[in-house]
Amino acid sequence: MFILASLALLLSHGSQVIFAFVSNGTIRPCGTTITSEQLRENEQHFSAHRIVGSRVAFQPFDVYFHVVYKTEDITGGFVSDEQIHDQVLVLNKTYTSAGISFRLKEITRTLDAQWFSKASPYDAALTMKTSMRKGGPADLNVYTVGFEDDSITGSLGYSTFPADYVKSPLNDGILLLYSSLPGGNFTKYNEGKTLVHEVGHWLGLYHTFQGGCDGPGDYVDDTPPEASPSAGCPTGRSSCPGGHFDPIDNFMDYSFDACMTTFTPGQITRMADQVATYRRR
Repeated sequence: MFILASLALLLSHGSQVIFAFVSNGTIRPCGTTITSEQLRENEQHFSAHRIVGSRVAFQPFDVYFHVVYKTEDITGGFVSDEQIHDQVLVLNKTYTSAGISFRLKEITRTLDAQWFSKASPYDAALTMKTSMRKGGPADLNVYTVGFEDDSITGSLGYSTFPADYVKSPLNDGILLLYSSLPGGNFTKYNEGKTLVHEVGHWLGLYHTFQGGCDGPGDYVDDTPPEASPSAGCPTGRSSCPGGHFDPIDNFMDYSFDACMTTFTPGQITRMADQVATYRRR
């Protein structure tokens, strides 16, 4: 039995923030703070303005990697260019089935111990992003930090949703724990899948367990309902009535990196439509 001992649901300025917390190396809680009302509003807006992504030819997303560090060594967040290139390779490998690709545009490095340790809550992160963010809605900005502050220790990362860009364009992007990059020292979560997961949110996906066993769930028809997030690699888990196995191998669940391997066709369609609607150049 896996215990969600450190699941933190932090409400911060509406629907923008998605957090991932790991306290003991066995779980990847990523508690979305979107309320049911905000979810409804987002989906109503998406339904009213939806552009079918299959009719649009997508250009690669430019990726701006902002390395925020406190000392010029790996324990201080000074990740190597090689790790960043490897992370982009992981993104391209996992998103190729969706027809989505990424190209590394620039790596910036900023020495700031306070931002490295306290890149949350919203106001601190927004100040940091405002000074660094580049590009428009189709440009992915990733900020690697340490999340060392007591209120966020153990966080793996958080992202914004596509619909949030209009409300706060400078806040758009992903904050990521530096040790979750490929070759990092966060055991079980160091194959680059945390950024794959967060990019899924950045492209409009919810968690596979959104809404539990009832209702529209994650608004994707072919992801089985799931009562709660997975932990580890719980093969054969079935948490909702109906005899369906939980999608523990899905990138939008909480399994170990090694067990996250799949997007469904429905998720791929949703991402394409979200990109066409909100993240076109």
